[in-house]
Amino acid sequence: MKRDKFTGVPDDIREIRHFHLFGAIGGGAKGFNKGRARVGNMVSRSRCIGSIDVDASANRDFLKMTGVAATLLDMFDRDQYKAFHGKEPPAGWREATPEDIRRAAGYEFPHIVFLSAPCKGFSGLLNEKKSKTDKYQALNRLTLRGMFLMLEAFKEDPPEFILFENVPRIATRGRHLLDQIVALLRHYGYAVAETTHDCGVLGGLAQSRKRFLLVARHTAKVPTYLYEPPTRRLQGVGTVLGRMPLPGAEAGGPMHRVPNLQWKTWVRLAFVEAGSDWRSLNKLAVEGGVLRDYLIVPEYRNGFLGVRKWDEHSGAMIGIKSPGQGTFSVADPRAGDIEKTHKNVCRVVDWDQAAGTITSGHGPSSGGQAVADPRPQGSVFGKYAVTPWDTAAGTVISGSTTGQGAFAVADPRTNMNRGKGDNYLTGGHYGVVPWESPSGAVPSSGSYDNGRWSVADPRMPAADQKLVAVIRALDDTWHRPFTTLEMAALQSLIEPEEFLLLDGMSDQAWREHIGNCVPPDAAEAIFSEIARSLLLTWSGETFLLSAAPIWVQPMIVGMCVAQDEAMQEIFG
Repeated sequence: MKRDKFTGVPDDIREIRHFHLFGAIGGGAKGFNKGRARVGNMVSRSRCIGSIDVDASANRDFLKMTGVAATLLDMFDRDQYKAFHGKEPPAGWREATPEDIRRAAGYEFPHIVFLSAPCKGFSGLLNEKKSKTDKYQALNRLTLRGMFLMLEAFKEDPPEFILFENVPRIATRGRHLLDQIVALLRHYGYAVAETTHDCGVLGGLAQSRKRFLLVARHTAKVPTYLYEPPTRRLQGVGTVLGRMPLPGAEAGGPMHRVPNLQWKTWVRLAFVEAGSDWRSLNKLAVEGGVLRDYLIVPEYRNGFLGVRKWDEHSGAMIGIKSPGQGTFSVADPRAGDIEKTHKNVCRVVDWDQAAGTITSGHGPSSGGQAVADPRPQGSVFGKYAVTPWDTAAGTVISGSTTGQGAFAVADPRTNMNRGKGDNYLTGGHYGVVPWESPSGAVPSSGSYDNGRWSVADPRMPAADQKLVAVIRALDDTWHRPFTTLEMAALQSLIEPEEFLLLDGMSDQAWREHIGNCVPPDAAEAIFSEIARSLLLTWSGETFLLSAAPIWVQPMIVGMCVAQDEAMQEIFG
């Protein structure tokens, strides 16, 4: 039996049960499972009793993350279903009821309910006009319906705390629904606080993630103050990414592959200044649709055999256009203050900076981000590295061929004094065959350095061709998108050294699920503070002196006319 290290009194372990509505892949639940608190000899122990989500793939990942099965359930009513899907529900479909919620919780009553309802209709990534369509208004109303079903399901023993998390813009775009939710919670006996927080500083992450959080405390069951969690310093992305294998390394698995991007996107990323975004491209001089001051030619990885003569023609020039002239020009300054919006469009984060919010956008020009990775590109695979003449070679291993380690040398001796009769002179070594000429016979020993086995290939990638490229940026770093695994680590879903493989094999689906989830480290901080408040209540303490700001006051001061009207609208 564990005892308090100061008093020797045996620990009084109190279970705190949590339940998740719209639980997604379980980021919030994983964080809650890690949370803990102690008040005297009273110690919390968290237990997840279930989750509900309409995404079967996300539910499978929830089980992986938490060890608890999630329930597949559509929370729409019939009108919402038709408005969102544009058709009638399939045969056998029925509207969810409070009984379904109780069943999903194993007929247990939670102390904490966490809701992270679909937020696309409130998000700033969705334009204002589209957000007002029937489809997204139906998705928005799902938030209110889910809250009502949950409150009815547990009304016999109400949860002590209810947390509702969403994008910050819900406070404006969803104000009407939010007023109804607040009125509904107060009708069921809750004191309510609407707050915003940064998941990054709550969890000590390497990203800044601003979110809306509504915190409701049942006043009859919990008279104690609830204080805000302590904040921590944001990390630089390099402190997380530096602990991971380099992108593309086999140890990272499928989620650590570098995304295939269009060629023009790679070029644009290369010209974005580290720590900046797409606005860096406005500094480039473009004439006739091409860059005036830069020449782009194909080059082998790390410059291998990438030398061009002064009088030799270059490869085809790609028409690099400004952000307002192509299909990737998604950041229209007419949409608002460009100093405050679109900061994640082609954004390149410096190695020692925190990342922006990890969103479900799966590309650098759609909400994803890139990083200025300073690590030498040659170490990605440890192959074809060339050792300078005046430095030591790498370790000589049994597989010492040019493709298996650093076993080539930059020899400054040119040996240009060869003459007639030298067999090496006429061997065609490092010979380059013109594109329109036939090659010589292909022998079994044919290689780039023992004959004419290189070609002057005039092809450059098409602007919209997707590929993985390593382009050294002007700051001598590789500007590249975060891999999916790196995004999971920045969200604190995993430790950087851990392996992760989510359900399915789609990077787009993986990134959407990762971007939608609540960072576990931030959820852990929130749960720990709530657990402390619960333990204080259960121990008979109703006051704790703390310098931290109060999250939810112990008394409801009053209800405004707008909230009374909202109640009338809900209940008639």
